[in-house]
Amino acid sequence: MEQTKLTVRVPRGLLDGAKRYAREHNTSLTRLVSAYLRQLNEPSDHLAQAPTVRRLSGILSPDALVADYHAYLEEKYGIPAPGSD
Repeated sequence: MEQTKLTVRVPRGLLDGAKRYAREHNTSLTRLVSAYLRQLNEPSDHLAQAPTVRRLSGILSPDALVADYHAYLEEKYGIPAPGSD
């Protein structure tokens, strides 16, 4: 695959954080950016393929309501439902 050079301007703090992330994950900025750009061409349902999402899919009843969850939290932990003050 032919490669080309790319110049990108980003805030210094963002660059420093990206360099730190790359170092901590034993990779390079080039690989990080390439991996991200590759994802842009993949189907948008990539979150559905995430291991955690796959593991949790189907656990919650399709009939469940947010109000049911709030009631559960209030009963179990004594946490009042949002907006009930």
